[in-house]
Parts: sequence; structure tokens; C-alpha cells
Amino acid sequence: MNRSELVNQIQEKNSFLVVGLDTDITKIPKHFMGEADPVFAFNKAIIDATKDHCVGYKINTAFYESQGLKGWESMEKSLHYIPNTHFKIADAKRGDIGNTSAQYAKTFFEVLPFDAVTIAPYMGEDSVRPFLEYENKWSIVLGLTSNAGSNDFQQLMVQPAYQVQTLEPHITQNNSEKRLYETVLEKIASWGTPENLMFVVGATRASDLENIRSIIPEHFLLVPGVGAQGGSLAEVSKYGMNRDCGLLVNASRAIIFASSGEDFATVATKVAKEYQTEMKTYLPF
Repeated sequence: MNRSELVNQIQEKNSFLVVGLDTDITKIPKHFMGEADPVFAFNKAIIDATKDHCVGYKINTAFYESQGLKGWESMEKSLHYIPNTHFKIADAKRGDIGNTSAQYAKTFFEVLPFDAVTIAPYMGEDSVRPFLEYENKWSIVLGLTSNAGSNDFQQLMVQPAYQVQTLEPHITQNNSEKRLYETVLEKIASWGTPENLMFVVGATRASDLENIRSIIPEHFLLVPGVGAQGGSLAEVSKYGMNRDCGLLVNASRAIIFASSGEDFATVATKVAKEYQTEMKTYLPF
């Protein structure tokens, strides 16, 4: 799916909601446990219940890989059940040396028909580049995450590539110190374009979105953390939206596990529609 197709979906649906299929088999309603494939049966019902109110689905591969071969099969069946009109994200957070990344890219873009995959950029450009070589596919690179551990590295102040020597030989002057995540955003933005590159930005750091938009004004942002993690959709929209919307807001547990009873699908529809209704008020078109 290319950018214009994605933007058209947002306009048609009046929504920038992505439903996260983080399907924990221990949390799905008990009546599914009699199904041959409980996870797929649950996902199928969730997709049917929410597809009119969202523009995409994000499959967190960890919840499927942890179930071995059966989990992988559930993931594939769920992926193929998602309508072709919807944006399909593999939340896999891959990133390795170039030839290994090339195999990951083949997995998610050729073997499996995902539109996008999340990528950890710590190993640098050669670990990201293989994903960017695919036409009409998206690399969604971790930018600023919402977990507590993001303070360990992402928020660190880092020195510039050069320092200005003062008259005192033991003192250097630094006029352009930045946070590490700002350097990461600037650098990675030069590797691709707003047509094939997105960034993950956690919703619980909505106050940082205005600064992030000054660095990458045109790129789409995938924003987790709204809903169960406490992020504010109003703040995310206020500080993160651009002229094309430029946002994909993910909600997982807040929708798929809104009810643990047999009414789970009805409740999922209700919650997804509530997101859509609110999102419509923030859209720029």
C-alpha cells in the first residue's frame, strides 16, 4: 500500500485507528478454547467487528511465535483474513546485519503479505536498508518509545560530532547537544522518504510530539499507548497531526479485550467506533 492509498483510506473511514491483534491465548473468551484454532477464531471475530472503524491492523508477532508452529499458522490465517483495503503491520521489531535483515524483509514482505514491519535501528543503516528496497512497503522504525526503559538510552543527551575548543585547553564548548532519539530521527529520515518510512512514537510522550514534528514534519507516525496505556488521543492529534493526518494510532487491549465475555465482539465494535468518532473531529480534511 502506498502513501496516497493509505491517506485515501483515512479520508474514507474518517479514522486513523489501527487495531492491535496482540492476541494472548490466556485472555481470549473461554468459549473459543473448543475451536480448532482459538486464536484465529478470536481474531476473525475481532476483524469482523472492527473493520468498518479502522484503517489497519497491527499483528504483534511475539504473541504468535510464543505458540510455536501453531501460533505461526494462526498469524498467517489472521493476516490473510484482513481485508486488502486495510494496512497490515508486522510488529516484529527486527534489525540485524544486512544479509540477515534481507531475510527478515523477505519474510514479511514476500512470504507474508504485510505492508509494513517495525524495525529496531540500533545496528545502523545496513540493518534497515534491506527493508527500504521494497516498493510500496513501509519500514516503521523505533523513534521514541513509551516504556519506562526508554529513559535508559533514548532520552540521553549526546555530544555533537564536533566540539569547539575554547581558549582554555581543558574546556570544550558544546552548542548543539541533542537527545539521542532526536539524532536517531534525523539520521534515519535521510535513509528513506515519507513514502516508505514511518516512525514509532509512544503516545505517553505526547508532549514530545511537537518537537518530533519539527524534525520529521512529513513522515507518518505509528503511535501506540493510547487506551490501556493511558495516552491521550487529543494530545497526540494536537501535536502529531500533519496535513495528510500523518498518524496511525494503535489500540490493542483497549479494544480486543474490552470484554472477556461472549459479548466481546459487540463491545469491541463499540469501542472502535468511539475511537473513530473522536478521530473524525481531529482530522485536517
